Amino acid sequence: MNKSKVEKVNFYSSILGKEMPMLVYLPEGYNSLTPLPVLYFLHGRSGYESILFDIDIKTAADRMIEAGEIKPMIIVCPRIENSRGVNSSLISKEVVDPYNRIINIGRYEDYFIEEIVSFADKAFNTIKNRKGRFIGGASAGGYAALHNAFRHQNLFSKVGGHMPAVELKLEEEDKPYFRDMGVWEKYDPISIARSINNSLDMDVFLDAGDKDEGGFYEGCSILHEILKEKGVNSQNHLFPGHHSVEYIKSNIEKYLKFYGC
Repeated sequence: MNKSKVEKVNFYSSILGKEMPMLVYLPEGYNSLTPLPVLYFLHGRSGYESILFDIDIKTAADRMIEAGEIKPMIIVCPRIENSRGVNSSLISKEVVDPYNRIINIGRYEDYFIEEIVSFADKAFNTIKNRKGRFIGGASAGGYAALHNAFRHQNLFSKVGGHMPAVELKLEEEDKPYFRDMGVWEKYDPISIARSINNSLDMDVFLDAGDKDEGGFYEGCSILHEILKEKGVNSQNHLFPGHHSVEYIKSNIEKYLKFYGC
């Protein structure tokens, strides 16, 4: 049986007008398996598409699949740069924020929804409906996962925000992504959750460290309560740790169990 592997895909985004590589985990026996669910996992502000594999999600997934703790799945980790996954500009470019950091603006939501999901369904043996699509992310990637799932409920059935950068107000450092408050509210997971009128048929996993430097456990708590009031199957966790890669690594098996069961 074929062993699991991680493929690097040199993907060119027509929407962003540049190369946007991704890494894809294919479980053991992929070539002989029936269509598989896909977990799209989005990196944070200063991360890259390799971050999950740097903390060895491959080993964790291999072990849990072999032990029957989770079902086999494909894991797609696209590059979203320092974009928060939003449509912030018609033209893709780099700008400098008030803290002299490079941020990326462009049609990043369109890139992910219209190009990445479509590409994965064409290139890999995927379950091509929302029941077989999950999305998660860490920090700014967790924020992006939540707004993508809530704004495109027809595409995803599970979403995880892991120490997600869900803010209670638009911070100065994030204003370059949002031209006005209307755009901020359009992507703010809390605002989206409050505006949901229909029943959100989606499993939600929220978590943050008890020492999270951004205090993102506050946003998780508020979002969780809103979702529960609306009858959504939401869970919220406060785990030990800081806002760090080490925090994600220490909880990666919990995340896999959520997506893979």
